[in-house]
Amino acid sequence: MENESGMFTVTHTIGSVLCCKCGISMPPNAANMCTKCLRSEVDITEGLQKNVTIIHCPECEKYLQPPRTWIKAQLESKQLLTFCVKRLKNLNKVRLVNAEFIWTEPHSKRIKVKIKVQKEVLSGAILEQGHTVEYVVQDQMCESCSKVQANPDQWVAVVQLRQHVSHRRTFFYLEQLILKHDAAKYAIRIQQMDQGIDFFFNNRSHAVKFVDFVGNVAPIKSRSDKQLVSHDRKSNIYNYKHTFSVEISPICREDLICLPPKLVVNLGNFGPLVICTKVTNSIALLDPFTLRQSFLNADQYFGSSFKALLSSRQLAEYIVLDVEVLSTEVNVGGSRYVLADAQVARVSDFGKNDTIFNVKTHLGHLLNSGDYALGYDLYSANNNDIELDKYKGLVLPEVILVKKSYEEKRQKKRAKPRSWKLKSLNMEVDNSSKVRDNVEKMNSEYEQFLRDLEENPDLRFNLSLYRNREYQPSDMASVTDGEDVPSIPLDELLADLDLRDVDVDVVDDDDDDDDDDGMKQ
Repeated sequence: MENESGMFTVTHTIGSVLCCKCGISMPPNAANMCTKCLRSEVDITEGLQKNVTIIHCPECEKYLQPPRTWIKAQLESKQLLTFCVKRLKNLNKVRLVNAEFIWTEPHSKRIKVKIKVQKEVLSGAILEQGHTVEYVVQDQMCESCSKVQANPDQWVAVVQLRQHVSHRRTFFYLEQLILKHDAAKYAIRIQQMDQGIDFFFNNRSHAVKFVDFVGNVAPIKSRSDKQLVSHDRKSNIYNYKHTFSVEISPICREDLICLPPKLVVNLGNFGPLVICTKVTNSIALLDPFTLRQSFLNADQYFGSSFKALLSSRQLAEYIVLDVEVLSTEVNVGGSRYVLADAQVARVSDFGKNDTIFNVKTHLGHLLNSGDYALGYDLYSANNNDIELDKYKGLVLPEVILVKKSYEEKRQKKRAKPRSWKLKSLNMEVDNSSKVRDNVEKMNSEYEQFLRDLEENPDLRFNLSLYRNREYQPSDMASVTDGEDVPSIPLDELLADLDLRDVDVDVVDDDDDDDDDDGMKQ
């Protein structure tokens, strides 16, 4: 055949031969046999197990990897598939090509895995064949769970988280961080206490790792102690119970702080009246009058050890009468602020007096005339702070605004469910009277924590929020309902996946095996 360039090329054709057994036409291969005849002569899955028994702990959802290793894996997860494949014997005699789960009922105590293997047979021909393995799940508690069931108090180490404040907002946030990073996966018991949470572990190393995690997300001060439980003099074995006492800094977000004079000098004449804007492993402080920012790590804070002048529970509501911007927008630590002069009045003074306050605020980019804001009322507050008394001649402002308030607009959304939800730790509640009597207070603080998540994107940046399946948007709702009220976009929410709700079609194994069998050269 001659092409455009004048060169003569030969077309390639694929020939066919007859199978040496059944005589059908087929592409040539090393064995000169078709797929069906070759499979009838050789079974490459011979020697592979069809039924395997695996040990599963129903308490901690772990599987036994002989001889004594326990592996945590969820149903139809990559970890469980790897575990199942490694349990097969004689798999090294063939080449594994693919492995996948075949759906079974979760309560059937059966796991089916379909694998594809290849092997060289008869004069270099490569045969590929499918094989289904059924794993029988046998429940048996692991050693640690058996000890807990026999004696729930048989723990080795306990981490006592404490924060000496009048609210639990820090623990609500810390709980979500623990859930996202699965930091408490080795805890055998979690107990909610009056001013904190106790985490019990079967191993001291797990407790140490948990304390390190808390130290990476919050400013803490910790110390440890141990108590001898029993010992064997002949074998020189000592059994201890370890206690880790972890104190979280009492400084929380939105607290008003009066810094000690020595710390003010060390920070370059920063403050002394500042607002805490963020708490991670360090404390972010903002001067609302100059828009300067500074950070304190755990060592710096506990070295000076000051307390908040006023906390978020003492915020008062004000109405904004007028706003005059003094500066352009400034980006401080990833947050935007604008310095402004504002005229405000207490909402509680309406109808009683005409008291108006002229204040300087960092919220000029958010506040407009007619808006509501939350701030600290230093005009009528009775301050009894040691650090404040050290400043002679310090003139306190009458009002320090902290954040914009959406309470009036939220009134229109009362009793309406949110489109998102949070998960929670499986905690036991302490039987003390203080914890039982503060249920209503905790519910109110948790609602405030949810509102903070809606208003502050930085606060929810490191958390996992899930879609609420029970949420049904109303078609008859007014368009102006809850206008300008902060909410969480749907693209920030995660789907709360439940394998029981997923409909999976059962595939006929026999048909699949026939389709997947093949021969390659």
